[in-house]
Amino acid sequence: MRLTVFWQRMDEHFGTGYAESFARDHVMTELGGRTVIEALADGWEAKDVWRVVCAVMNVPQEMR
Repeated sequence: MRLTVFWQRMDEHFGTGYAESFARDHVMTELGGRTVIEALADGWEAKDVWRVVCAVMNVPQEMR
């Protein structure tokens, strides 16, 4: 998954304004105690981060 697709999906699920805030501020144990932005900066694949976001935030199956 390309980062552009990842951010499009984040925007679609959370809304353009909140997606960035969520990615910057929400720490998830499933990401090793990182935020989305930290996980991506630490080398996590965008598809793996998206899978974690989907699981933790109950993203509907049709948006995954």
